[in-house]
Amino acid sequence: MLYDAVIFDLDGTLTESGEGIIRSAAHALKAMGRPVLPEEEMRRFIGPPLLWSFREYGRMTEEEAQAAVVKYRERYEAVGWAENAVYTGIPAMLKALKRAGAYLAVATGKPQVFTDRILDLFGLRPYFDAVVGISPDDHEADKRRLISAALPKTYRRACMVGDRRFDIEAARALGLDAVGALYGYGSREELEQAGATAIAETPDVLAGILLAGLPRERGVFCTFEGPDGCGKTTQMKLLAEWLKTCGWRVKTTREPGGGPISEAIRNLVLDPAVEGMTDECEAYLFAASRAQHVRDTIRPALERGEVVLCDRFLDSSVAFQGGGRGLGVGTVKEINRVAVDGTFPDATFLFTIDPDAAMRRRLDASAPDRIEREKSEFVGRVYEAFLGIAREEPERVLCVSAEGTIEAIQREVRERALPLLSRMQ
Repeated sequence: MLYDAVIFDLDGTLTESGEGIIRSAAHALKAMGRPVLPEEEMRRFIGPPLLWSFREYGRMTEEEAQAAVVKYRERYEAVGWAENAVYTGIPAMLKALKRAGAYLAVATGKPQVFTDRILDLFGLRPYFDAVVGISPDDHEADKRRLISAALPKTYRRACMVGDRRFDIEAARALGLDAVGALYGYGSREELEQAGATAIAETPDVLAGILLAGLPRERGVFCTFEGPDGCGKTTQMKLLAEWLKTCGWRVKTTREPGGGPISEAIRNLVLDPAVEGMTDECEAYLFAASRAQHVRDTIRPALERGEVVLCDRFLDSSVAFQGGGRGLGVGTVKEINRVAVDGTFPDATFLFTIDPDAAMRRRLDASAPDRIEREKSEFVGRVYEAFLGIAREEPERVLCVSAEGTIEAIQREVRERALPLLSRMQ
């Protein structure tokens, strides 16, 4: 790597925080009896120290600016800090840097309490060796002091990554390289005049600078399993949207299906009009669909470093054909050995619920497919097979109760998913 120590700004560098900052600054201006500035001028509040911004842009006295900072933080603490999103590609870059042995830190003029809260919310905290913000009583942010506090005791070559001149100037004053995050809230002219060593137009360009040709991180493969009607599809879609907000590139897919050929097989195997299909034929059709799906969709996405979320995978065949149809776990796994060819989930969310209740929920939603028409005894055998898989592989299979509200279930799924993505092993 070019750098063995990298210090990051937060706003405009790791997270796209403009909405919360601008709305909170507008709230403070109104509270101080000042007019809200045009949108382009309000954007200038992103990056510089707040006290300086209210003096400079709000044309306030020192005392007025301090009062405005208090008003700003009232709204920011309530809702503004969460009006935020991580730039796409940032988590994968941090993970690759950390795995390569780099020291990583955050140095920001944002209060420490908000900084920690934001990093925890988006699952970024595990990547950083140090996080340095200002205290709640501070109104000024000395960026040079913050960067100095974030640096390790020893390093070969370090750089600061930030989107405003305050970041670049402070880094250069300390003798560090400084990479300007042009995708943030500063201009190219501002960053170049401040002395940026390099300019990154996008997070991907930044990754190219910092990783200097290191191999791309493999993606993470998560599957969603459970009896029909357990709510796994809804939870997968909600998690996908949340992970995108956290900066991950996400690929959602399903089984049977996930590609043109696999979808054609899906239409055949689930068609209620199809009669006389043997259990063995059904198992081989699912395996054939999976073989195409793995090679067309899942593996390429993982090689691109994406998070792959799949609605059903091999566990469903083990449960439905192995348990429900009675073909046996060993038989179904052998049928699928060539199909998956070593591509197994890193983690599986298994949604637990009374299978008959789940099926009633499913049948209330739409007409059943060919397999969903099976009797209660079949549904029970499938569910017991799922529980058997969970008992055998407790580290991979994460059981989540599907009995609560959609929101409560999603909170648990998020809490358990983010550590999986940051895991270094």
